[in-house]
Amino acid sequence: MARPKTRSKVYAAVVALAQDQPVGAISMERIADRAGMSKQTLYSNWPSTGAILFEALLDRSTDASGTVVIPDTGDLAVDIAALAHGTVAELTDPLQGALLRLVAVEIQSDEKLAEQFREMLLAPQLRAISDRFRAAGVTDAEDIAELFVGPIFHRWLLRSRPFESEWIEAHVARTLLASRVSCDS
Repeated sequence: MARPKTRSKVYAAVVALAQDQPVGAISMERIADRAGMSKQTLYSNWPSTGAILFEALLDRSTDASGTVVIPDTGDLAVDIAALAHGTVAELTDPLQGALLRLVAVEIQSDEKLAEQFREMLLAPQLRAISDRFRAAGVTDAEDIAELFVGPIFHRWLLRSRPFESEWIEAHVARTLLASRVSCDS
């Protein structure tokens, strides 16, 4: 495990490189050069460029304690709308979206990275969303959480249609309707 100072330099290098060039051009050599360290230091702490990109992405997606934070104002509709808009903002952010796209490519051929992605980012996000639904009395909270995130990621991953505010609001309404049906079951 890299020391905090090393991780910080490496993550800053990834962000700087992602802002200067296509994310697909980021390599261990370029990260090492930008971070001012040897490739050996990188390879002794990360098995691949994809692993570094994932950790840099994870660092930007959690709070200081490493926790995924979900809005909780006490009003489920307000919280889910804020979460939807925030998720779309992250996915469409030029830097964040580019890093996530590259990680999505990497996890298709790197099972260990895919497992880390599921365990360290996807599962905590889904668990936090499920917990928020459960706190509102939704009985099938895990299924409703997937119903909520699935269409957002589908639209983003396949670039099937743009994210328009009207679509986001309609998606939130559909999710809340499904969650009420779940509460009634």
